[in-house]
Amino acid sequence: MAQFTPKAGIDSSVDWLDVHLYPLEIAFRVSNDAPGWRELHRRLRAAQVEIVALEASGGCERAACHFLLERGYSVRLLDALRVRQFAKATGKLAKNDRIDAEVIAHFVAVVATRPMVRDRQRERLAELVGARAQLTDHLTLLRNQAHGHREALLCRLDRQRVARVQADIRKIERRIAEVIAADPDMTANNALLRSMKAVGPVLAFTLQAFLPELGHLTRKQIAALAGVAPFEDQSGKRQGVRYIQGGRASVRGPLYMAALVAARYNPILMQTRDRLRALNKKPKVVIVALMRRMLTILNAILRDGIQWQNKAA
Repeated sequence: MAQFTPKAGIDSSVDWLDVHLYPLEIAFRVSNDAPGWRELHRRLRAAQVEIVALEASGGCERAACHFLLERGYSVRLLDALRVRQFAKATGKLAKNDRIDAEVIAHFVAVVATRPMVRDRQRERLAELVGARAQLTDHLTLLRNQAHGHREALLCRLDRQRVARVQADIRKIERRIAEVIAADPDMTANNALLRSMKAVGPVLAFTLQAFLPELGHLTRKQIAALAGVAPFEDQSGKRQGVRYIQGGRASVRGPLYMAALVAARYNPILMQTRDRLRALNKKPKVVIVALMRRMLTILNAILRDGIQWQNKAA
């Protein structure tokens, strides 16, 4: 019966994959390389495992995920924070690679998860967009460090480093444009996203890279996925302040900057801003509401395939 099909949980690191099969209580370790993946495949197939779950671990899991997908497994990529909260909820406070693999296997056996679908073109885009974001953060760091330097040599080196990073960012941006132009769906979605006033190239390619669900979910679902949906904090007579949490931080940064621009130049978002200010909402509440409003409109634009028309969707 399907509910008794063993599930595999894998905790990945640079060198090793720790594996646990639930409910068989079988645990083993293989190397995180081609020979190790083949051994993993052999043992999973022998145990008739169909669903395999891994935590997102900064890229250590990526090659193993691709290997498993190519061999027909239903792969689930899990959020590490959710898995850790699940571990605490089930009384597992200790943490090591073997225990983590066990928790991951238990998690995927009892919690509904979505199978991972590989999109090679989006993977290329996400890799480029992620690298650009890292260089942008590094550029900010270099500029902040340069403010404290007075020595002529250090100032010259600062300028050279900043110029090199800026050049690298421009190269990556050109490559991002090439990747989008080479894919008809990405090209069409880019045009739809950019049609909305205040949506620039950075937000457009970030959404395509890190929020591929955009246009396929409800407005509440997409807001929660991005981490801009307010959650209630109420118990008995206590009425706490609603708050946001979780979601994809890689999306929220560019969305925040775009919302600041939209609050000044986009007519629909300006109306929302003025209405919230009239209700004496705090500035942070206003900007998060604008981010959410902007995202839900973009969700509808991609869903319907209709460009921005200065009206709410």
